[in-house]
Amino acid sequence: MDKFELGGLLAGIISIFFGIVVIVWPRVLAYAIGIYLILFGIIAVVAALR
Repeated sequence: MDKFELGGLLAGIISIFFGIVVIVWPRVLAYAIGIYLILFGIIAVVAALR
């Protein structure tokens, strides 16, 4: 396996895990998306200010 295949496998496993989490605890999805957006926004602002 090269680096790209491993990344795809990892992304697939993470997607399956979060899919199960959303089915079991739907409210977790809102928190996960909120945290993702906040972190992505912070990274984007820091990158733009450099």
